Amino acid sequence: MSISYSLQLQLPFPSRIFPIRRNRTSTLQTLHSSKQGQQQPHSDGIGKSQDRVILVERFGNGTIKRYTLDDDLQLRTFLEKHDDSTSNGFPRYYLSDPKLSWLPNILKDFILPAGFPGSVSDDYLQYMLLQFPTNVTGWICYTLVTSSLLKAVGVGSFSGTGAAASAAAIRWVSKDGIGAVGRLFIGGRFGNIFDDDPKQWRMYADFIGSAGSIFDLTTQVYPAYFLPLASLGNLAKAVARGLKDPSFRVIQNHFAISGNLGEVSAKEEVWEVTAQLLGLSLGILILDTPGLVKSYPALMSTWASMRLLHLWLRYLSLSVLQFNTINLKRARILVKSHVLHSRVPGCNDCNREENILSWERFIKPRIIFGVPMEEMLGGGRSTSMLNTLLRIYAKEKYILMVNQERKDFEVFVSFKVGATTVSVLRSIWQTYWLHEKLNVSESIFDQLAKSLSEMDDRFEEFIQQLDKAGWDTHQINLRVPKEIYIDECPV
Repeated sequence: MSISYSLQLQLPFPSRIFPIRRNRTSTLQTLHSSKQGQQQPHSDGIGKSQDRVILVERFGNGTIKRYTLDDDLQLRTFLEKHDDSTSNGFPRYYLSDPKLSWLPNILKDFILPAGFPGSVSDDYLQYMLLQFPTNVTGWICYTLVTSSLLKAVGVGSFSGTGAAASAAAIRWVSKDGIGAVGRLFIGGRFGNIFDDDPKQWRMYADFIGSAGSIFDLTTQVYPAYFLPLASLGNLAKAVARGLKDPSFRVIQNHFAISGNLGEVSAKEEVWEVTAQLLGLSLGILILDTPGLVKSYPALMSTWASMRLLHLWLRYLSLSVLQFNTINLKRARILVKSHVLHSRVPGCNDCNREENILSWERFIKPRIIFGVPMEEMLGGGRSTSMLNTLLRIYAKEKYILMVNQERKDFEVFVSFKVGATTVSVLRSIWQTYWLHEKLNVSESIFDQLAKSLSEMDDRFEEFIQQLDKAGWDTHQINLRVPKEIYIDECPV
């Protein structure tokens, strides 16, 4: 019996719809879809005791969505809002740390690594708590020293007091402070992206830093707007540094195959300082060129030429890196080769083929991870469609569906509780098989089942080929989206 959903909701952000109650364990409010398509409120699950739950979606903000069947086999959906302090099946390991019980979860996510404290060493928190005031005192000293330096070069020397130097120092430090906000945002919001693709983010850091330098160069034309222009320049360069530093640490760790990360970092400093001294010397010689300092167009054209050369050299340097870990881009290359040719390329060939600059959303075939089940089913769908998907993917830790509403090939993937990086890799393999073998004249469900059968026969061989080709199958950097998980509930 086919029915369509009668409850239309905007997901995965249902927290905007429901109020929050202080009770941590009880359901706050439940809405369900009636047969007539009207939303009816219930409290604490009253009125749905006869319904059989076949699927539960758990969202990162504490919301739970239940898919149920009533006595008439009508598909109903219930949304339950829980307090954010509960995990709802999500691994919030830091909840067990009594030192941080007073800290809101959103702030913990911003300042601590994912999986804390299990993902770091035992001394991490104590070190960071002592490092924080250490850095505060260091920047206080920097502010005071900046005032003295500005006074030494003549700022405020004619007034007989240090007031002008202090004012200039405040403006200069304010510029640095605005820029520091960029690093704060990058580190807190995007700290989990650098392990996946350090080459891409290191390259993007130079692009953003180039934009910041343009703001700095513009201050010569508009000196009256020095503070806003310099602040924007510093903000852009700080964002660039926030991308550059973590990315390069991953690259340094890649170099240190003997566990000698400290020595690799120290020798990198030698290379960098030598290049810095040489670059400063050449820059001074360029500035001494007659007419260059007085001609702003000549200065801009010289900077643009050097910057383009810098970006090209950066791209070349990143292109020679040979990672043996599997991220999303390299996984696509490896899977495509195996599906088409039953072999996988080695590290050198795969890294050479990897496009450093490409965004995931523009790579074909398009894969959208972490899709709510309602969107995967296309809104108004039958109960049999959901049951068929649950049956087909009973042995997998994910559910994959081809988006039949788009002309271009696109798949939706939802992950079950307990999904791992291998689950993501399997979903990519199935996607590429469907992309190459999909027949629009056949049943989509038959082809999904066939793709899983093919994967069962060939995936173990795929992993073995990866090992033989030198890939590190124990470090697969394919993240499972944590915003939404699904639980199966047998009927």
